[in-house]
Amino acid sequence: MQMQLGQFLLRRLHEVGIEHLFGVPGDFNLSFLEQTLTLSPVKFINNCNELNAAYAADGYARCKGLGAFVTTWGVGDLSALNGLAGAYAENIPVIHISGLPPLHAVNERALLHHTLVDGDYDNIGRCVAEFTVAQTRLTPANAVIEIDRLLQSCWLERRPVHLQLPSDITHIMIEVPAEPLTLIEPKSDPQQLAHVMSRLKREWQPENRPVFLLDNDALRFGVVDFIKIIAEKLNIPYAVLPSAKGIIHEDSPLYLGVYAGQASLSAVSNAVHQSHCVIGVGLRLTDCNTGLFSQRIDDAKLVALRRFDVAINGAQFPGVMLKELLGKLAAQLAEREADTRIPQSPLPVSHTSDLSFSQAYFWQAIQRFIQPEDIIFGEAGTAHSGASNLRLPAGARYHSQIIWGSIGFTLPALLGSQVAQPAQRHLLFIGDGSLQLTVQELSTLLQHQLTPIIFLINNRGYTIERLILGESSSYNDVNEWHYAQLPSVLDKGDNALSFIVDDIPSLDQALQAAADPNRNKAIFIEIRFSPLDAPPQLKQFAKRFAEYDYGNCGPRNPNH
Repeated sequence: MQMQLGQFLLRRLHEVGIEHLFGVPGDFNLSFLEQTLTLSPVKFINNCNELNAAYAADGYARCKGLGAFVTTWGVGDLSALNGLAGAYAENIPVIHISGLPPLHAVNERALLHHTLVDGDYDNIGRCVAEFTVAQTRLTPANAVIEIDRLLQSCWLERRPVHLQLPSDITHIMIEVPAEPLTLIEPKSDPQQLAHVMSRLKREWQPENRPVFLLDNDALRFGVVDFIKIIAEKLNIPYAVLPSAKGIIHEDSPLYLGVYAGQASLSAVSNAVHQSHCVIGVGLRLTDCNTGLFSQRIDDAKLVALRRFDVAINGAQFPGVMLKELLGKLAAQLAEREADTRIPQSPLPVSHTSDLSFSQAYFWQAIQRFIQPEDIIFGEAGTAHSGASNLRLPAGARYHSQIIWGSIGFTLPALLGSQVAQPAQRHLLFIGDGSLQLTVQELSTLLQHQLTPIIFLINNRGYTIERLILGESSSYNDVNEWHYAQLPSVLDKGDNALSFIVDDIPSLDQALQAAADPNRNKAIFIEIRFSPLDAPPQLKQFAKRFAEYDYGNCGPRNPNH
């Protein structure tokens, strides 16, 4: 079977579930983009810049399993690098396709534009290799093998890969296999698997007060449903790290809440600290996940279930695959009657008696506003701090990027997510400082007549930074825009409704319009708060970080 090389790449992308390709056109990728226009199973979406394209592919992958974007050589690749690094840090499987100059120019070391004019065509690959798990340069001879290898690697590791596609080979005919690509899950060593299953059953006996503690790999590797079955059958409560907020049903009485070391609610921390069997799934105990390393999880009580191996009370068991392990355990329990005892520590739902317009009032109103199946994005900083305290209804999902923490991530990621799942309601909470980094992608959202609900938290600068250092310092200020006018500036159509909120009646009016089930426009809500109005946990977080970052002799203690 013969096919043009570029068409084979598009076919393979579609076979692994990718229906949209994000990116920015450039002369070295135009021949490939032409192939997306004719009988292509993958549609190209033009972004405003390459960084936003990488973020959009990240958001798309969070909903579809895999995402992809295309850039042009050199300038485009390096512009997208921050997005690739974020996907690597957050375990997001993204395929980066770079339009390379023609092979004859590469072979001749031609001094082309978008290069450093030194004949080196390997330098970009060396840069990108630091933030991807596999890389390749396609040729007509290796294309079939290498495309399949990179897609398998991306899926296996749930991290980005980098594929260089020379501009003069996209239309060359090559021999390709007729059968579709199947992404293969690795298998466990049978003896190791049986041994670990036996050990686990002993460890999670009720007298050990077992508790699940989940990180994002539970979602990335498709084991959330297995964990839910095990938890319900054995009455094991579960908590999540901050980076995994929203990956599992929060409407269950077994859900404890978010565990972040000493920054946790007492009901959550007590359940984790008093357990003699903490079953950690994919744990990465970073500073933001642990309240600056304040976790109290003894290795002697920890069962660490990782992607491809397990550690039980410090003993290591390689060759045990996470999905196969939890899948078999869940299958063995499937016919068992669920344990209906009262769970150990149900999550309390907080209420406020504050009737004045404030962050506290706003987040209580949002708690009432969110619906089942909502997809929610919370930008790093004030927005995430407030949104992470929401108790999500059934089927709702929450996305953030708190490990890499690149501000501006969520708006383009929202684009990718809504392209992936257009039928669901999408909510974005983002600060004014973050919005100014990637606001251009609001144009793309409106161009494609998508209908998200965007809450722009305008507190006139970087509130989280003010709380860490420089409460009134000018470096934490951002220039004030007419934010509510942005939809009309960035789109000539009538595809959005804008609101300015600075009191309770205007908030009620905006939320009522956003909740209209018949609306066919995006909603953009600018919410004005004072610069230091922030959720209490953000203030605690900022104080701890200031102490960690600057020490006793830092600028917060000038007279030390």
